[in-house]
Amino acid sequence: MSTTPHLRPATEQINALIKRLISSRELLELHLKHIATVNPGLNAIVTLDAERARKEADAADTALTRTGRPTGALHGLPITVKDALETAGMRTTCGAPDLTGHVPSRDADAIARLRAAGAIIIGKTNTPTYCQDIQTSNPIFGTTRNPYSPTRTAGGSSGGPAVSVAAGLSSLEVGSDLAGSLRLPAAYCGVYALRPSHGLIATRGHLPRPPGWLTSSDMMTLGPLARTPADLELLLSVLAGPAPADAPAWRVELPSPRHNRLGGYRIGIWPDDPYCAVDSATRALIEQVTGLVRKAGARVDDTTRPVSMPDSDHLFQKLMYATSTASSTDAAFQAEVDAAANLSSDDRSPGAFYLRSRTQRHRDWMRVDEERAKLCRRWAAYFTDHDILITPAAPTAAVEDQTSVPVPNRYITVDGQRRSYYDQTTWANLTSHVRLPAAIVPAGLTPDGLPLAVQIVGPYLTDRTVIAVAELLARLLPPTATPPAFQQ
Repeated sequence: MSTTPHLRPATEQINALIKRLISSRELLELHLKHIATVNPGLNAIVTLDAERARKEADAADTALTRTGRPTGALHGLPITVKDALETAGMRTTCGAPDLTGHVPSRDADAIARLRAAGAIIIGKTNTPTYCQDIQTSNPIFGTTRNPYSPTRTAGGSSGGPAVSVAAGLSSLEVGSDLAGSLRLPAAYCGVYALRPSHGLIATRGHLPRPPGWLTSSDMMTLGPLARTPADLELLLSVLAGPAPADAPAWRVELPSPRHNRLGGYRIGIWPDDPYCAVDSATRALIEQVTGLVRKAGARVDDTTRPVSMPDSDHLFQKLMYATSTASSTDAAFQAEVDAAANLSSDDRSPGAFYLRSRTQRHRDWMRVDEERAKLCRRWAAYFTDHDILITPAAPTAAVEDQTSVPVPNRYITVDGQRRSYYDQTTWANLTSHVRLPAAIVPAGLTPDGLPLAVQIVGPYLTDRTVIAVAELLARLLPPTATPPAFQQ
């Protein structure tokens, strides 16, 4: 092992643990020391349970000595998880003041799978209140800072998880993604992430659905963040599986990658779109990636589009606004119903669209859901001629943090043009409502030293193909530059 084993990829840390080159307790103490040094400047980890972690690390070491066998695929590995996942015996707030003292008695299903695989959960990472922002700040813990620049956002809502991985506080993380909440922070913080095919990972125990709820959003999924594609694959293999009630009969067997070299792939490229134009640095990055995959022998198509971005985004917003009402109070929802009923029939403003979407009748939602099924079919047709699709991850690198700015007044700037604050996630939202796997691959830096990334999209349930292409592409790209905090 190196002199900084806690900064190595998770696969290497686990290998060293199993070979007894280092003990779980020793590895934990290195993580805790690094956290003590780095986290105060970043505010990524907001709850730390060092004593419990020490007991679990000692137990992992004892078990390995006694049996000679690891406790699981993540044997003795210290990791952090997003503060939106209920963790038994550990405060879980989802950044909400009314959950400040919430200590669950039961693990979320995903947390239970981590523990069963031998992981040691050392703490929780920051998220905006109830995961409802695309930057990370809340009244309890404050703002999480981007590890590459303190003035830039870490993204949200999985900003704490992305920063934890980028800064070496944890080699693996579990975030959540409805509207790019996993992928935007990964792109802004220079780490890998995978939004898996919808349904692969059980979501019970994820907030902001109220504590105790069994159901979750029909568009939200949990997913891994890591510093290497191999570590994404490792964590996906642990998390993917049926919910406990389905476990007696269901199994998940994801197909192997379609090819073992880039030259065997049919790759679609969606470099830009007038509906959500990207900046010059991102365009240059996509051009560079296109050149690399062409040179590798892949068949490249950069003209065919699987769907219309405006139509897809409009449908996504209808579904997102509808699913977000589930945990509204009765009084708040009734107020929206009343407001929607009073709208003029010719009112086509964004506010009217928002209210109508949130209060649509079930019959209307079912018709919107039918449109989603048709959209899924168009994607499937595209993937009969393409193995994967590469797109920008976001219009720009990490934007200025706007925590102090009221949400209606926030905006981003793309090549000098003022744009909607929510344009940050439009490229991610191409896949958020159609069940497709999508990975973020860090692919370069801006002249200012901020990470840039691309998104790789694949057909439903080809998650391993998406990760494999991320790995093959990473071999052609310059090494990812780690932020200063990583080496502290």
